Amino acid sequence: IGILAHSAEGATLSYRTVWQEGIGKMGAHDHPRITMSGGPMAPTMELWERGDLAALRQLFLEDAQRLAAAGADFFILPDNTAHMALEQPGADFAIPCLHIAEIVAAAAQAAGHRKIGVLGTSWTMEGPVYIEALARRNLERAIPAPADRQLIHNAIFDELCLGEFRDSTRQEFVRIISGLQSQGCDAVALVCTEIPLLVTEYISPLPILDSTRLQAKAAVAVALGEQAMPQWRCGPI
Repeated sequence: IGILAHSAEGATLSYRTVWQEGIGKMGAHDHPRITMSGGPMAPTMELWERGDLAALRQLFLEDAQRLAAAGADFFILPDNTAHMALEQPGADFAIPCLHIAEIVAAAAQAAGHRKIGVLGTSWTMEGPVYIEALARRNLERAIPAPADRQLIHNAIFDELCLGEFRDSTRQEFVRIISGLQSQGCDAVALVCTEIPLLVTEYISPLPILDSTRLQAKAAVAVALGEQAMPQWRCGPI
């Protein structure tokens, strides 16, 4: 399994989930081989701010090449927003990718959910990745009001990605999820990979779809041959 790290906390949770899931399936101290590659996020922030998805895609392509050179058969990118760049047209990646939004949407459908609240960066909440992934399964999507979207976005970059998890922020997220519940949502997708470290199933007013752990568990299933090898080498779906 290759893990293409972008945001550190989310990639760390992904790595931890992969080996935990491996132990659960394979026995004590055993798991599929894991290779991780990824540079610091700081140089990419200007690219995100100006929406240069082509340049971001190129950076991810180069990291995927490093993972392939290290022997990874496929990779996961535990960063939902980054999939906006992965879906841009361009050269095929060296190895296929397990698409995080497709996994989340499939899990929502399998659980019988119909209307999904989406929490992530402003780019993820407002962008096409989850709109399209959910629509492909005839699922509805809802997002918070603009002020709450900005609150979530700021908390992600100013706190969660830096390893800060504040009770006051947790209370705000629970309030926002309650608002989505009042809109008729029957589940909430935590599609910034750090949010599950702040909001757990025990405090969420709605059932959660934890994108980080769902993707990591799917990666182990692929590595063990329980699930087909992905074929998507990035680009439009």
